[in-house]
Formats: sequence, structure tokens, C-alpha cells
Amino acid sequence: MTTDALARPGFGKPVALRRISSQSGLNSAAGHLMMVLLSIFCLFPVYWMLVSSFRPANTLFETSLWPTQPSLDNYTRAIDAIPIARMLVNTLVFSAVSTVFQLLTGILAAFAFARWKFPFDKLIYTGVALTWLVPFQVVMIPNYLLVAQLGLLDSVLALILPNIAAALAIMLLAQAMRGFPKEVIEAARMDGAGNWRILWEVLVPNLRGTIASLAILIFISTWNEYFWPLLLSRTAENSVIQIGIQMFMTAEGNAWGPLMAASTLASLPVLLIYIVLQRQVVQSFMKSGIR
Repeated sequence: MTTDALARPGFGKPVALRRISSQSGLNSAAGHLMMVLLSIFCLFPVYWMLVSSFRPANTLFETSLWPTQPSLDNYTRAIDAIPIARMLVNTLVFSAVSTVFQLLTGILAAFAFARWKFPFDKLIYTGVALTWLVPFQVVMIPNYLLVAQLGLLDSVLALILPNIAAALAIMLLAQAMRGFPKEVIEAARMDGAGNWRILWEVLVPNLRGTIASLAILIFISTWNEYFWPLLLSRTAENSVIQIGIQMFMTAEGNAWGPLMAASTLASLPVLLIYIVLQRQVVQSFMKSGIR
């Protein structure tokens, strides 16, 4: 085969394209296979928790992928042992109100840091950022003493108060607002919009993905909170679901069946929140990658 033949238009191109297409197909198949395996690896513990919640006590340690005799006994025992419905409502109120307040305070503070210049603004922002590095266990006792002096022990309001603002929300939203095109804001100012209108009609609608992602992170983090409710709770009726789950783990032994049932019920609200907001989260990650 001569060099001239290889150089003729259309001679070697189809072969090269087929090789590239074949290699691309193999890489895509390998990538999809890897994602499927990782998804199974991540979801299997959740599936096992769900399956175990339907196993009767005498078959709880079976290794089959589905219970041979599915039963709702574990759910009945869990509901009888602790006030699950009340605990779920308390946890939902605690998480939802904390999320709303953290987003609200975060949006207002982030707008001030991102768009205004005032004395010691960088120093104050650094101080806010440093508070994020302080573990909550360090300030837990002072917060407890303050709540006790206010007479709010054993209440959902006491759980919410230390969580109405968070440095993480301020930092993430300030970074997102700094990256927002200044030309759009200046155009809004030329149209007569003030700071309040720019914030709620220009910035917030265009940062929905970021806000939704942050909301999910705050909600899940608050939903899984354990130490602060454990310190404040005195009765099961005013406690959260994480404390209720811990009640099935005692020195005499663990009630695995009811524990799995309660854990399944505790996981459902978080799963529903993510299903509702997953589109905004994906869009947020895609926009971040494009920028």
C-alpha cells in the first residue's frame, strides 16, 4: 500500500473513525458499568435496612435478599415503644425552621458581604468563616446554659435557637453572589431597583440551584443532629427521631427489627426532599462546572 493511497481523501478516514467510535463506546460502557456498581454499593445498605425492617424476629439474621415471610411487626413494635409520629413531627419542625432561618440569614449576610463595602468588612467575614471551624461541641455547654436560663429546656424552640444562622450558608451564598454578573445588577439599578429589590428579584431567583443545594445540606445535617437534642431532651414527646432510634440500643441488647423500622421511617422525609429538589441540585452542579 503506497503513501499516495493512504493520502487519498476518504481512504483511511472511515477506519480511524470506526476505531475512535469503538474506543469511545468501550469507554462509555465501562463508565456506565462503574456507575452501576458504585450505585449498588451505595444503595445496598439502604436496601438491607428496608428489607430487615420487614423480617420477623425469628428470621432477622437471614441472608436472603428478600424476607421469606414479610411482616409489619417491627413497625408495630417501634410505634408502640416510642412516639414515632410525634418525634418525626418534632424533627421535621426543627429541620425545616432551622433551614429557613439559616437560608434567610445567610442570604442577607451574604448580600452585605458580597455587594457592600463597609469598615472592617474583610475582618468580619474572616471572623464569620473562622466560626465554621469551631466544633459545635465547644459551644454546646454555653448554649445549654443560655437555653436553661431562658427556661426553654425540653422544647423544640431550644433546638432551633442555636441553628438560626450558620457560617457555611453565609460563605457559600457570598461566593455565589460574588460570581454573579455585575452587569445584570447595574442594569437593574439603572431601571430604578434598590438593594432590596435586586436581592429578591434578581439575585435570589438566579441562585435557586445554589439555594436548593444548600437547603438540602442544611436540612439533612439538622435532621441527623444527635448531641444537641440529646443534651436538651427530657421526654420522648419533645425529642427527635434520632433519640428515638437510640432508645432501641440498650445495654441488655439491641432490638434490631424495630430499630430498622424506625430508621426506615426516619429516612423517608430526607429522601422525599431530595426527590423534589434534585433537578435544582443537578442544575447547580452543572452551572458550577460550566463557570
